[in-house]
Amino acid sequence: QVQLVESGGGLVQAGGSLRLSCTASGSIRSISDMGWYRQAPGKQRELVSSINSGGSTNYADSVKGRFTISRDNAKNTVYLQMNSLKPEDTAVYYCKCNVFLSAGLRGTYWGQGTQVTVSS
Repeated sequence: QVQLVESGGGLVQAGGSLRLSCTASGSIRSISDMGWYRQAPGKQRELVSSINSGGSTNYADSVKGRFTISRDNAKNTVYLQMNSLKPEDTAVYYCKCNVFLSAGLRGTYWGQGTQVTVSS
């Protein structure tokens, strides 16, 4: 099995910064895509950013120029640097990883979520 543990959320004023981390552990052979999603109260979960094994990135229009995704393959960790935060960035942030397991199987795993609150 695979576990994803997130950290780095919290309360910040508008214009501030936070850095989220998500580390995968377990019977992992490799990880292909890694990404961050968010879900605000009363809204559907949406993709914030993703990064593939080659380092190619993708961002939602609402965060382009403010958020940066990166990964450390040796640590099975994905990061999300969030700058110039806005109140509308307030949400629970989840990481998601597509994992190739040591047993030769593949699976998609989600973290437990970390709360990001941006005050105006």
